[in-house]
Amino acid sequence: MRTILAVVLSVILCTGTVCAMPPDGKVLQEEVESEKKNELELTAQSAVLMEASTGKIIYEKQKEEERPPASVTKVMTMLLILDAVEDGKIKLEDEVTVSEYAASMGGSQVFLEPGEVQTVDTMLKCIAVASANDACVAMSEYISGSEEAFVEQMNARAKGLGMEHTHFVNCNGLDADGHLTTAYDIALMSRELITKHPEIEKYSMIWMENITHKTNKGTSEFGLSNTNKLVRHYPYATGLKTGSTSKAKFCISATARKDGIDLIAVIMAAPDSKMRVKDATTLLNYGFGKCTKYVDKEKGGLKAVKVDGGTKGKVRIKPEAIFQYVDTTGANLSEIQKKLVLKKGLSAPLKKGTTVGKLVYTLQEETIGTVPVRTTEKIDKITYGHVLKKVLKSFWL
Repeated sequence: MRTILAVVLSVILCTGTVCAMPPDGKVLQEEVESEKKNELELTAQSAVLMEASTGKIIYEKQKEEERPPASVTKVMTMLLILDAVEDGKIKLEDEVTVSEYAASMGGSQVFLEPGEVQTVDTMLKCIAVASANDACVAMSEYISGSEEAFVEQMNARAKGLGMEHTHFVNCNGLDADGHLTTAYDIALMSRELITKHPEIEKYSMIWMENITHKTNKGTSEFGLSNTNKLVRHYPYATGLKTGSTSKAKFCISATARKDGIDLIAVIMAAPDSKMRVKDATTLLNYGFGKCTKYVDKEKGGLKAVKVDGGTKGKVRIKPEAIFQYVDTTGANLSEIQKKLVLKKGLSAPLKKGTTVGKLVYTLQEETIGTVPVRTTEKIDKITYGHVLKKVLKSFWL
């Protein structure tokens, strides 16, 4: 009888609020954390949303899970091409001759033929717009002599960017054992590409364009069509690169800009092309909804500061750059304060461009950034001759 009563009492208690909520509130906390993690519904197995100017991660899902990136690999390929242009090693007008090996690439291609000649500029269009594997290999051979040597440069560049979970085997992203990266690493190389070489936008935003094949068979037109459908269907899109293979499934590094905020949305292993676009759009909309940007609009506005022992008593100064800050917490950015902190005992001589202090920006008493302050003029050290000249000048006046 006692046993039956105990069971009944247990059932009554456990159907009430006593068993529904443990005293320490652990269940409720776990539910809140679970809801927070699942606030975005993504089909992709890995994802990262990054604010480009700061590198701040706004959203992540399995960000360091190593996966094949397919043609998103070409972000690094394009980065090295534009690095070579910037360094003066090659020019956009240079003519590149296609090898038999480059022409033999399968997958997405623009059907370059052995011996065909195209400019670096056209090759970039083929890579950025049509994801051309043949153009990638042709450019790798032109820059480094062979694809193998170029891939070594890709891996070295990746290491320099802190891409700790990346290993490239080829320059185009065709499935290969050991060819792996992560959503976070893709965001890192995408950020480097769009910030160091903003001209990539004009290539990756081409929707359709024709190129001309000139071979021994004659001349023919070939139409390039962008593999990134966000270029046409997402109003804030600025690029960047799609990819898909049987192993990688559907991937994209999507860049977009709204109200001065640049975002990078990386999607890896989405089930199909439509869900890839949907996931990227979801991430970008989420980011634009969370981000607010502060820009110090006072480009100058700094008074000249005192300098001891100089031919002038004061030196003009200015910040090295315009300060920008992106917030994702909903803080009131009008509360940001700025303070000039100078080095103690400034004395001549001072060269133009000498760092003499910094601007310190704070929000709710926490430092959110600093900008170096430099001199905009040269100040010589005062000498006996300077003093005598000044005295004589005042005497004659």
